[in-house]
Amino acid sequence: MNKVFGFIFFLFLNTQASAQCAMCRATLENNISNGNIGIAAGINFGILYLFVAPYLAIATLAYFWYRTSKRNERKLDKSSLAG
Repeated sequence: MNKVFGFIFFLFLNTQASAQCAMCRATLENNISNGNIGIAAGINFGILYLFVAPYLAIATLAYFWYRTSKRNERKLDKSSLAG
């Protein structure tokens, strides 16, 4: 029961986090203030790519696992009908 309350507490705990390094932030702010948004757009695309790539890899593995399990299930069904 204490684990549930602890989980709920940490779920609703609101903290501020700054995960961008100081050099990246300074470069982006400098380029944006000069009117050059190309680097910022590139970094945003890179962040999105790094965010999506693991989910796509896991989804692909899950799809192949599901497909293989369905094929094996069909083979077992056919062999049980033949026997």
